[in-house]
Amino acid sequence: MNNITFTHPGFLFLFLLLIPIIYFWWQNKKNHHIPFTLSTTKGFGEKETGLAKWLPLLFVCKVLAISALIIALARPQSVDVSTKVKVTDGVDIVLAIDVSGSMLSKDLEPNRLEALKDVASEFIQARISDRLGIVVYAAEAYTKTPVTSDKSVVLNSLADVKYDRIIQDGTGIGVGLGTAINRLKDSPAKSKVIILMTDGVNNAGLIDPLLAADMAKEMDVKVYTIGIGTNGMADTPISINERGEIMYKKMKVEIDEELMKTIAHRTNGKYFRATNKKSLEEIYSEINQLEKSKIDETKYVQKTEWFRPFALFAFFILLVEFVLRRTLFKGIV
Repeated sequence: MNNITFTHPGFLFLFLLLIPIIYFWWQNKKNHHIPFTLSTTKGFGEKETGLAKWLPLLFVCKVLAISALIIALARPQSVDVSTKVKVTDGVDIVLAIDVSGSMLSKDLEPNRLEALKDVASEFIQARISDRLGIVVYAAEAYTKTPVTSDKSVVLNSLADVKYDRIIQDGTGIGVGLGTAINRLKDSPAKSKVIILMTDGVNNAGLIDPLLAADMAKEMDVKVYTIGIGTNGMADTPISINERGEIMYKKMKVEIDEELMKTIAHRTNGKYFRATNKKSLEEIYSEINQLEKSKIDETKYVQKTEWFRPFALFAFFILLVEFVLRRTLFKGIV
């Protein structure tokens, strides 16, 4: 009997009546003998008969019967709720991730790229009904994962994103955005979204970022832009030594926020600035709220009545009490 509810829970207050009933029975039990004087009690047994000891059983039967009747009056029910969910309008989302060397800067813990991956992973898991893809870019761009509904593929692909110098270093915001748009050009989804993330200034690539933004607008693709990096100075990678270790130096954080704001504005998106991991989490949470899939949810509620077993139990106990009173306890009650 899981998820038990009561249709008339007010009747449960009747249990309070059992307190005075039990109290008065206990008082009467102690005083039910009428005192009288005998010259001797030698002819009487010193102990109660075994049957007399079981006399309180009749009262217990009455209390159980009353309790069962109270529960029956409150009308207990077990409620089983099942839900059928149907996605009517899902969202296709492409994450365009900057993987240039500066994304290894340590102003976000443990660095910008790893912090982004941690937060993006939670975002992907929260988008239950949507399709997602991943594009990575530096001076060049390529598709890491095409748009798919298989979350495990997307998550594994995201975990594999790293700075590996496969593509030329630099920040080609235009090529990153253009490649992401290309992944959505054949999308049948009514809502198409790109989350474009960078920590620098556009300094590479053959595609003008604003031209790419106009392309996104023509295709009805909304672009949310995120600038990643603290305000001021940050430990930034500058070289790799002979042992393959990355060397860092305090450098000023420079993000082309005006460009990012313009891209977002032209596509009816929004620009965000993530100065630490917590603010990045809040940004993804806000995007998650802004881009809701349309879902039809139908709930099926099945109720099972349980008052009958309690009513029958009360009737059975009263019957037992009546029979005992008229048989075993006849003459002593």
